[in-house]
Amino acid sequence: MTAAALRALGLVLLLAAVSPGAPPASANETIAREAILVDFDTGQVLFEKDADKRIPPASMSKIMTAYLVYRRLAEGRLALEDTFSVSENAWRKGGAKSGGSTMFLNPGERVKAVDLLRGVVVQSGNDACIVLAEGLAQSERAFADEMTALGKSIGLKDSVFTNTTGWPDPDHHMTARDLALLSIRLIRDFPEHYKVYAERTFAYNGITQGNRNPLLYKDLGVDGIKTGHTQEAGYSLTVSARRGSRRLILAVTGLKSMNERGREAERLLEWGFREFNNYALFKAGEQIGEAEVWLGQDAKVPLVIGGDLILTLPRAARRNMKVKLGYQGPIAAPIAKGEILATLTVTVPDRAPLEIPLVAGEPVERLGLTGRLKAAFRHILWGEAG
Repeated sequence: MTAAALRALGLVLLLAAVSPGAPPASANETIAREAILVDFDTGQVLFEKDADKRIPPASMSKIMTAYLVYRRLAEGRLALEDTFSVSENAWRKGGAKSGGSTMFLNPGERVKAVDLLRGVVVQSGNDACIVLAEGLAQSERAFADEMTALGKSIGLKDSVFTNTTGWPDPDHHMTARDLALLSIRLIRDFPEHYKVYAERTFAYNGITQGNRNPLLYKDLGVDGIKTGHTQEAGYSLTVSARRGSRRLILAVTGLKSMNERGREAERLLEWGFREFNNYALFKAGEQIGEAEVWLGQDAKVPLVIGGDLILTLPRAARRNMKVKLGYQGPIAAPIAKGEILATLTVTVPDRAPLEIPLVAGEPVERLGLTGRLKAAFRHILWGEAG
């Protein structure tokens, strides 16, 4: 396997780390009904509570609504300056009279995609979501089906969308874990669009509305992502915060009030930044050790790591970490550069061991017939590997 392939594998391992089986590092409690706290760079779950339980995501569904629109932009199937007509349906279902959040669009007007996206992200406008869906997929339900399919393709394991707004529907659901993974993909895949999530206000049709994310207005490093609220869902929030080189992703649901939602999200973020740190152990391409070679033109082959190895650990656990290199050898030549030859095992108390493949840093050709005979003779006489 080539180093490039290993780097791709690294992304798969990152996403897998957000999946069930990545143990939380603490029994820290939360009043949230469901919650998950994840390190953005490593995918390590720092804390979780019922993170795989199906929940009504309410307006947090709009993270996927926007993600699908960003995908259309990246594919060249949409431009930010393209305009969409506001239908009577979008106005009635998403307007002020519907009882939900709105961008205050007027039926029949044409609105640019760039403004509609800000209406979705900053103002949480239901009408903006429906206008985009009808313009891109003919109907909101068709667009929602695309959201479900796209979610499955990027690794969301239990998310089904029946609409674009998060309007209550018994068949419309996500999980806290899927919300965290989707947020990671949003930031990683579309950084040029993600910056909109930090905007505190957006004005359209002469009406200025503030971003509903309460933590944007505090000095916490928060730059997104989305609130949600319905009677069934309670007060919920998916949030991202960056401090220095670290970023944490948090999803909390089922809080009793806006104040409780803000306080609990802030508390969990502070805990995550305070109690954990990221430790860079090795850089991509760094030689970790050597392996003995059997019947090769070189007696040893360098073992290198395919990607950066960064671990998220409780600060107190760093001193008890152990790293061990293992392989079955000597390894018979020929050996191709990039071939997986060994495993680096990292163990930390109370954690499942982490195993990272190591590859050949250089090719090793097989000895010719004469060389192989000499190596076999030396092995018989002195037990040398060859």
